[in-house]
Amino acid sequence: MLLPSRKDLKTMLEVFAVFQWALSAFLIVITVALVNLYLLVFTSYWPVTVLIFTWLAIDWKTPERGGRRFNCVRRWRLWRHYCSYFPIKILKTHDISPSHNYILACHPHGILSHACFGNFATDATGFSKIFPGITTYTLTLGAFFWVPLLRDYAMSLGICSVSQSSMDFLLSHKGTGNMLIVVVGGLAECRYSLPGSYTLALKNRCGFVRMALRHGVALIPSYAFGEEDLYDQHIFTPGGLVNCFQIWFQRLTHIYPCAFYGRGFTKNSWGFLPYAQPVTTVVGEPLLLPKIENPSQKDVDKYHVLYIDAVRKLFDEHKTKFGISETQELEII
Repeated sequence: MLLPSRKDLKTMLEVFAVFQWALSAFLIVITVALVNLYLLVFTSYWPVTVLIFTWLAIDWKTPERGGRRFNCVRRWRLWRHYCSYFPIKILKTHDISPSHNYILACHPHGILSHACFGNFATDATGFSKIFPGITTYTLTLGAFFWVPLLRDYAMSLGICSVSQSSMDFLLSHKGTGNMLIVVVGGLAECRYSLPGSYTLALKNRCGFVRMALRHGVALIPSYAFGEEDLYDQHIFTPGGLVNCFQIWFQRLTHIYPCAFYGRGFTKNSWGFLPYAQPVTTVVGEPLLLPKIENPSQKDVDKYHVLYIDAVRKLFDEHKTKFGISETQELEII
């Protein structure tokens, strides 16, 4: 009987690490729903379900109050395998002082924001050593915190709600050295996540700038080179039935239901795992903003333009290092 080689075992662990995170939300939601339905309908243990949802009600605001992080979970070896799969790396361009707070904007969103998760929701790429004294809070949709277990899994990694009240709390009640991680383009940017596409949904995204002005914190641009190469998409005929449904669904929910695909469990197979392509997140220079408690739209627009210029500069300075043509421009929509 042939035993797998060390290389094969390493590959298996990397594939498992990516698979479990990509599907963890789906699996936990299904498991929680089925188990509680079984307890309610087919057993006399319905009080267990009542207790679970009572605790959920009591603990409802925790994702908006800094969450419940466990650094031991962020350091799991599992996440090293996750980042090694691609691999995911982080590149520092400037020192960041722990005596201030920051909002770091991640670009692009991609399909599942693998680089953002690997670099900022875990310590697998060495963030704590590269940026000593900085505590990251990766922010995501509040819907992730509606389901028991899933919310606890996410919060253990330092993930919090992206709501205004959550950001206000983190920037005003947690001292200094805090870095809020926001994927500005959101799910609406998924439709532009294609190999060779460098498009950011940023032109009308001003909320993070307003928040930074209200608290007087610096904005930090970052760009994950290679994130757009992790999946392919099937592009439906413009104006066709499926395309019309996609546009309608996006208008209704702000989520674009793209038909993405990648590789399977083996290297040359088809499936929904991302391609094993390197992704490097370049963290740019902090853009200092004044503190304006009630910024006008004119104030927001002024610094929004400066931020877009900073993102373009970051992209242009580093694009050739990652195989992008010097003539390629970053499109802002």
